Amino acid sequence: MTSTERHIQALLRRAGTARSRDFVAAGITRSQLSRMVVAGQLVRVARGLYAMPDYQSGEHGALAAVAKRAPGVVFCLLTALRIHDLTTQAPFEVWIAIGNKDHPPRLDYPPLRTVRFSDDALAAGVETRRIDGAKVQVTSVSKTVADCFKFRNKIGLDVALEALREARRANKASADELWRYAKINRVTNVMRPYLEAVA
Repeated sequence: MTSTERHIQALLRRAGTARSRDFVAAGITRSQLSRMVVAGQLVRVARGLYAMPDYQSGEHGALAAVAKRAPGVVFCLLTALRIHDLTTQAPFEVWIAIGNKDHPPRLDYPPLRTVRFSDDALAAGVETRRIDGAKVQVTSVSKTVADCFKFRNKIGLDVALEALREARRANKASADELWRYAKINRVTNVMRPYLEAVA
């Protein structure tokens, strides 16, 4: 095993996947990466993202790929519900939140569904987690539920109601937290009757 191969394995052992720019920063050329992919020593998980041939991504492997390719995105709505185990739905798109003036990331895989938030709404209620070795930003349970009511025309009121019921049933969100994010999202009048019904 060459020193380059050892160096690549050390990089991948830490995080599972790595971007081509991480390899270049470590002194490994893109042509070396290409040769290793052709030889079967590396696999290309997504454009610019590599892993060892025996790499098995977890349930949220696509999210780790998105987080590594577009580090500033915040996972929200249906994707956040899935991360928090608040829905039975398995969205085929990855839902991400960006600022009103931000450009959405361009990725060939997985398909992205982008929603725009004001600066205050985007900064509020964001948690950082580790998924498949990548740091991932995701909206908190309470913020996600409030977002579902705000974007009920995109995802459906039934999804928002299911999220609210599950969050309260599992004690993952208090009524005060839900109310706080309802105010930030300006959906207090919409959420009030449902929140009172499940309180």
